[in-house]
Amino acid sequence: MQVRQVLSADTKLGEGVLWDTARQIVWFVDIKRNRLWHYDPATGSNTHSEAPAQIGWAIPAENGLLLCGLKDGLYTFDPETEVFDKIGPVPGEPATNRLNDACTDPWGRVWFGSMDDSEQNASGKFYVYDQGDIRAAGPSGITITNGPAVNAQGDRIYFTDTTAQKIMVADLTAAGVGEARPFADTGALFPDAYPDGPVVDAEDHVWTGLYLGSQVARFTPDGKLDQTIEMPARDITKMAFGGVDLRTAYVTSAIKNMGAADMAEYPQAGSLFAFDAPVAGFDQARAKL
Repeated sequence: MQVRQVLSADTKLGEGVLWDTARQIVWFVDIKRNRLWHYDPATGSNTHSEAPAQIGWAIPAENGLLLCGLKDGLYTFDPETEVFDKIGPVPGEPATNRLNDACTDPWGRVWFGSMDDSEQNASGKFYVYDQGDIRAAGPSGITITNGPAVNAQGDRIYFTDTTAQKIMVADLTAAGVGEARPFADTGALFPDAYPDGPVVDAEDHVWTGLYLGSQVARFTPDGKLDQTIEMPARDITKMAFGGVDLRTAYVTSAIKNMGAADMAEYPQAGSLFAFDAPVAGFDQARAKL
């Protein structure tokens, strides 16, 4: 499958890529440079806004705003004024943690994870933001959280424990989330790589970036490896489905752990990539504030 570089963004830690259907643009972040990027595939135009702290994710919300997860809590972002307004901190989160990845479910709730910023301590947990209410929901005691990712029907949610090289799944309803159970042991398949941001396609298959793995991988609904796609960067972080027909896969990457020899081998690392996906994604709900 032909993978193309669509934006040379030089992201130190590119993450949180998603498609904004209303604006027909791609949003993604560079966590370590405190940047919120947007890219317009129709024109190629792109720019970034400076966040007041490390920014893990930004999700289209009500009233034309974006809901964002920063190191010190949740914010709204107005794309017209480029102003970040703090909603508040995540209760109980230590100052040494930051927020890392997120998604919405069909009810407009936002599911997100926290993690130790030094990537050493198992202080990370998962939360749900439900129209102003923030509560812990899902696994905890994780060093590097990734996801969550919710399927189109809203009855399954996936949680990634990156350091442990495993993806978990739980049942989801309008009332809440069930107990997480094993979904895929990526360490057995890719012993030298780590599962990063997951996303679900319209056929209920789960895709994940492989950090240190130079690939994205697709898993069947029962957790079996279905296919892999080679990427022109080593540290692949997150994938999202976009474009008019939601069949363009956009992929972020990172360079923060790469030396000069690594960059020589992967000169496009840190870029936003795209390829024509074999299946479509689905339009995710806007966050309800």
